[in-house]
Amino acid sequence: MAASSVNPFNLSDSEEEAERRPDGADGPHSPSRAAPGQPIGPVSPLADSEPGALLGSGSSRTSPGVESVAALAAAAAAAAAAAAAAAAGGPAGAEPRVPADAIAAQLLRDQYILTALEFHTELLEAGRELPRLRDYFSNPGNFERQSGTPPACKEPGLGPGGQLNRAGSISTLDSLDFARYSDDGNRESDERVAVLEFELRKAKETIQALRANLTQAAESEVPLQERKNFKSSPEIQEPIRPLEKRALNFLVNEYLLKNNYKLSSITFSDENDDQDFELWDDVGLNIPKPPDLLHLYRSCGSSQSTPRDTVDVGVGVESEELLSNTLTQKPVQEQVAVVQELEYKIGLLNAEKQSLAEQIRQLQSAVFMAQSLLSCQFSVSRIADSAESVTLMLGRCLPHIVPNVLLAKREELIPLILCTACLHPEPKERDQLLHILFNLIKRPDDEQRQMILTGCVAFARHVGPTRVEAELLPQCWEQINHKYPERRLLVAESCGALAPYLPKEIRSSLVLSMLQQMLTEDKADMVREAVVKSLGIIMGYIDDPDKYSQGFELMLLSQGDPSERVVSATHQVFIPAFAAWATELGNLQSQLIPTLLIRIEKLLKDGEHGLDEHKLHTFLSALQSLIPPLFAVVLQSAPFTERARLQGDVPPIEVTRFPRPASPLQDVATIVGSREQLAVLLQLYDHQLAHEGTTGWDSLLWVVNQLLPQLIEIVSRINVTSSTCVHEFSRFFWRLCRTFGKIFTNTKVKPQFQEILRLSEENVDTTAGNGILTKATVPIYATGVLTCYNQEEDRKLLVGFLEDVMTTLSLSHAPLDSLKASFVELGANPAYHELLLTVLWYGVVHTSALVRCTAARMFELILRGMSEALIAKRVAPALVTLCSGPEFSVRISTIPAFGTIMETVTQKELLERVKMQLASFLEDPQYQDQHSLHMEIIRTLGRVGPNTEPRFRDEFVLPHLHKLALSNNMQTSESKRLDIATQLFEAYSALSCCFISEELMVNHFMPGLKCLRADMESLSPEHEVILSSMIKECEQKVENRSVQEPQGSMSIAASLVGEDAKTKFLSKMGQLTTSGAMLANVFQRKK
Repeated sequence: MAASSVNPFNLSDSEEEAERRPDGADGPHSPSRAAPGQPIGPVSPLADSEPGALLGSGSSRTSPGVESVAALAAAAAAAAAAAAAAAAGGPAGAEPRVPADAIAAQLLRDQYILTALEFHTELLEAGRELPRLRDYFSNPGNFERQSGTPPACKEPGLGPGGQLNRAGSISTLDSLDFARYSDDGNRESDERVAVLEFELRKAKETIQALRANLTQAAESEVPLQERKNFKSSPEIQEPIRPLEKRALNFLVNEYLLKNNYKLSSITFSDENDDQDFELWDDVGLNIPKPPDLLHLYRSCGSSQSTPRDTVDVGVGVESEELLSNTLTQKPVQEQVAVVQELEYKIGLLNAEKQSLAEQIRQLQSAVFMAQSLLSCQFSVSRIADSAESVTLMLGRCLPHIVPNVLLAKREELIPLILCTACLHPEPKERDQLLHILFNLIKRPDDEQRQMILTGCVAFARHVGPTRVEAELLPQCWEQINHKYPERRLLVAESCGALAPYLPKEIRSSLVLSMLQQMLTEDKADMVREAVVKSLGIIMGYIDDPDKYSQGFELMLLSQGDPSERVVSATHQVFIPAFAAWATELGNLQSQLIPTLLIRIEKLLKDGEHGLDEHKLHTFLSALQSLIPPLFAVVLQSAPFTERARLQGDVPPIEVTRFPRPASPLQDVATIVGSREQLAVLLQLYDHQLAHEGTTGWDSLLWVVNQLLPQLIEIVSRINVTSSTCVHEFSRFFWRLCRTFGKIFTNTKVKPQFQEILRLSEENVDTTAGNGILTKATVPIYATGVLTCYNQEEDRKLLVGFLEDVMTTLSLSHAPLDSLKASFVELGANPAYHELLLTVLWYGVVHTSALVRCTAARMFELILRGMSEALIAKRVAPALVTLCSGPEFSVRISTIPAFGTIMETVTQKELLERVKMQLASFLEDPQYQDQHSLHMEIIRTLGRVGPNTEPRFRDEFVLPHLHKLALSNNMQTSESKRLDIATQLFEAYSALSCCFISEELMVNHFMPGLKCLRADMESLSPEHEVILSSMIKECEQKVENRSVQEPQGSMSIAASLVGEDAKTKFLSKMGQLTTSGAMLANVFQRKK
């Protein structure tokens, strides 16, 4: 070999090992361990060599002789010289070459086994294999240890059995210099692997030989005489041998497993825990595995035949038979000694077996490490051979790379993971990579989720629907109930993003069910919002008509969600997508809108005593979101559709032509196709309505003849006092009219309302107040239809309608709820304040006192939110004008409006004017006997007292309430006295929550309460109990203040006491409807 090669049998390790031994024994390479004159193993080490070569020497030398070494050196030198001469072309009579076989024989004779092995290896590489070396190294018997014998059986003069130890460098990796591996040559590593595999094979062959010896020893455990007795007496059952028991146990366990007796097999294994039932070699017999029990049973049954005469014929003489014959003739004592000797041999064999098993494990670990290093070098050297190898390498390495990457940088691995998962040939590896993708980031933010979704879409576009269903969807399903909402959010968004790339059957079944489950069960608002958006995407691709009803219920479910963001997403994405699908199916006018109207009607019918306003809002908002697709259907199915071509200049659409859509998907231009196409259709639409009519226009006729009458009928059933319902329907009609246009509103909508709202006294039921003018139809028509357009003629129409309604209701003595609802809805928008004041001024100057009273009542409804300049300029003069009239009823009607001014205005001049007007009501003698005026002013003072400025409360409200309470003690009419006392009680209850100075408390508040208590003692005892508690509380406050602070000053602590009293009192006032016994304890102090 070359000097640079790595020799796995390097003697340096063996020499060091020999030096470390305490007894100074020879190293494993020393040939002195083999006794002269004895064979190295049970078989002669060299079958083809001379007998004297290894066995003839009888000397007891401890190392090869010097002569042998010299001879070997000389022979090698001669061989080298001969080879050189031959190479130089020397004469034929040169010195003859030494044959290689002679060198091999000399090496083996002198026990240079490792040198012979190296010589054999080099000859193999050169293609000149020697039969002598091949036969020697392929015979495992040359490397076996000879079994020892007990001292009693040793022959005199024989030493211990010789043995040939393997090199210590084989059992360890000390001699394997892995640092010398290089990329340009793997020869040394191949040689190491070859040597290790050779040693492993030899060790396995040694184990097989040991099993053979063990089997023979086990067969001889039963004395020969006993076996003969069993043969001669068949009725005597021969006891089972251990090896037979283990073999039968293995076959029984195999039978149980094959026939699905798994529990029995487990129990059987537990009862024989000293045996490995998975490996036949564990039985210990050096024989092949027999057939199973079923085969043995069938063979036994078929082989039973008539017995025939048999004759034992012996061929040759076996040593075992000779030994058994000898044993039969020996005395019993000698047989016992032989048995003991055999048992001793068995023990030695078992020990040898364990030692060999340990060496095998070490060899296997060394081989595994070498193979791993070689595999690593092979992978690195072939890193860029092909795209497939790169993919395989990434699939193998990425699972180990990802956990070691920082969380903040892991999203940069997404393209690599997806490319590998897309191209990898193994489904298991692809599943692992996609699992890593969905678990890449613990709680991905919006940007990270978007990156993952973009990668998933690219993956789905590349691999097709089948692999998306088989590989990506299971990852979503696994995380549908993940504990982190960000991961569930990723699942919800993935369902929508992958919808276009899924099979249509999966899209309308599994994916839809997953989203429905998340919408109903997930508690995170952002997850449900993403679910709703994904549902909208699903509705854009679904094509199964049977899923329409499920989609409708999901729309209502998402519309009724408690989260505003979910409801907003429903209007922006889900409803437009579902409406588009319904339009495609032809269900928009035939099913979707009629179903919503039916549900609204049922809700109003069931809610006569308590309407579920939230459900009504859900249905109405859904119906409102369907207006743009409905108008698009009307345009696209019009008679002029075929003429709608983009020709010439098309006038642009006004910015205010349509209401602002909730999302681009609700824009009519988006639904139609483009803004230019919509402009053409609108031009033809207006021309058709203005000049040609609606003949043959089925979609528009459905709106006019079915939708509008049904809506107007529903409106008439609404409770007019429900401001929420009025507002919802008002907004719906406003969007409907603005979307369908002014011509449609003037020619189709207004006439239908005007026909049922004939402004005459015939339309007012004065007895029951059930006329149409008292219904919600009035405010919805006024605020939802007449306010759609704000041109001069439109404003005049609205003003005239309100004036007529006010006049009609006033003269008919009908309830004013419908008019109040109209003023409240319009008054919320400052743009209509001037218009409403114009209507009220018409009532102020009306000749009828009833109309003037109504106008005075309406002022109170529109003052909140009105500018102080407008109040001072137009409201205050109108109220003063009404107060100057002769009718007391008109003057009394202005008191609530004056009180509202005191609440909302801060101008001192205006407040003084109002204060003077209210003082005139209280101090003018002409109003002393006006019971209704006193009632109204006490009610107004109690309402505005807590909210007005403290100076007005201290200087006006409290003193005048004290006077009214004092004068009420002298009232002769018990009914009037009780009415005033009740109103005073309400006023004092509201004012008790305010901070009142000690002076006012002593001079006005408590005296007024005492006067009121005097009235309630006889008129209402339950109120008297509460008043007594209130007086006691006030006295306690005064006492505490006198101790804590100087009289007349106000501290923060006193303010806190007042706030505490306010909170406490409000919590107690809810108990006024309870019995008198409980009311007695309302204001009791806690003990």
